[in-house]
Amino acid sequence: MFIDRICLKMEISMKRVFFSILFLSCLIMPISLFAFPSVFPHGTTIYKPDKTFSGYTILTTKGNQTILIDMNGNVVHHWENLCNEEHPAKLLPGGYAMGATGKRGRILGHEESNDLSVVDWNGNIIWTYKLAGAHHDFQREGNPVGYYVPGMDSHTNKGKTLILSHVIVENKKISDKQLYDDIIIEVDYNGKEIFRWLASEHINEMGFDNMARIVMYRYPNYTMTRTPGVVGGDWIHVNTASWLGPNKWYDKGDTRFHPDNIIYDGRQTNTTGIIDRKTGEIVWHLGPDFESTKALRKIGPTIGLHHAHMIPKGLPGEGNILIFDNGGYGGFGAPNPGAPNGVNNVKRDYSRVIEINPINLEIEWEYNANKAGSRDRVKFYSDYVSSAQRLPNGNTLITEGAFGRIFEVTPGYETVWEYVSPYYEKTENFNLVYRAYRVPYDYVPQLKEPVEEPVIPPENSTLRLKDLTTGD
Repeated sequence: MFIDRICLKMEISMKRVFFSILFLSCLIMPISLFAFPSVFPHGTTIYKPDKTFSGYTILTTKGNQTILIDMNGNVVHHWENLCNEEHPAKLLPGGYAMGATGKRGRILGHEESNDLSVVDWNGNIIWTYKLAGAHHDFQREGNPVGYYVPGMDSHTNKGKTLILSHVIVENKKISDKQLYDDIIIEVDYNGKEIFRWLASEHINEMGFDNMARIVMYRYPNYTMTRTPGVVGGDWIHVNTASWLGPNKWYDKGDTRFHPDNIIYDGRQTNTTGIIDRKTGEIVWHLGPDFESTKALRKIGPTIGLHHAHMIPKGLPGEGNILIFDNGGYGGFGAPNPGAPNGVNNVKRDYSRVIEINPINLEIEWEYNANKAGSRDRVKFYSDYVSSAQRLPNGNTLITEGAFGRIFEVTPGYETVWEYVSPYYEKTENFNLVYRAYRVPYDYVPQLKEPVEEPVIPPENSTLRLKDLTTGD
């Protein structure tokens, strides 16, 4: 009770300070400070064939449609009623695709929830797990992460499936409010559940301090779900779940990195963890405390993160953890002017992609706008969705999802391919891409390998739009 009273006083005080600062800022800051370009090219804007890992890229768009594009941005195939702009789709060998089908709900077993399906080239469902409530990620046995790895092909007609979903639970240790909790399950090919992990049952393993727990109890990110009429505390918001797969750490005897163990991330909690597949315990964890050691301080907070996974064996950087660290906001803790009630109390106004050695916690590689040559880190910034895929040539395919931008960068930060989605949601004028994946041409035997042309953009300083009425 004593701590609660202190917290309440801090909250009231911080609110006054925050809104005073906000009011003064509005008086003195010009509106143009918040402006972004409104006219810019779409489709493929950069393509340097000799420096890329060329192939097809799969992504989802508005209207429950998944498309496949070539390096020049041409749509070479599409699947109707597979996923939507808030879910990833994955391409399996032979021109098969996997993703959410049916309704939009994300509660496991609920009648309003989607199914998780594998479809063939023509969109026919050849496997489905009914009412999966698929929520942002899934994996099919044969490949631990769902993107192309030489020699690790996801199975189309056999094997187990890893599914990330939601359930509604009550857990008074977390909050007195109903929780919109995250659940990870495995099912065999016949749909029999063989593993279940519920996030709320492992909160004591996640390293939250007393203040964070108090704030979480009072404000567990209570929100409307995708299921009509259902609300709950989206307290952790897991958006990625994948197997570790074969890796050098386990080969050296570190059992925390057993190939069957599962890595996840929590967007709301700013954390990443590895689950022991046999016990369900969290055996490796990053965050929310990034101040306790020199190595953690050097990493700095991961905020609102997405797509944390172990780079699979056979790819450059294998065994390291690759994370799209969104920035934006997240976390629970002491109130401050930007978070008067302590929710989303950690903020950063730019994104980065970081590759971390999970043993010594050294950052092996990092992409941000400064690294790419810009003075303004905010020029690479997606505060939600997004992903990063390590390619066989050592490049990284990055989805800056909030702006529908997908691009491939070299280890030296050169952008060698860039695509901006032209698919906008008309009512809200956004073109987000949740996550995109690159596959080699031979993954799709139905198509002849295209003849593609380089795209070398003009210099920004000299580019001018012609007057379309006069041609000048």
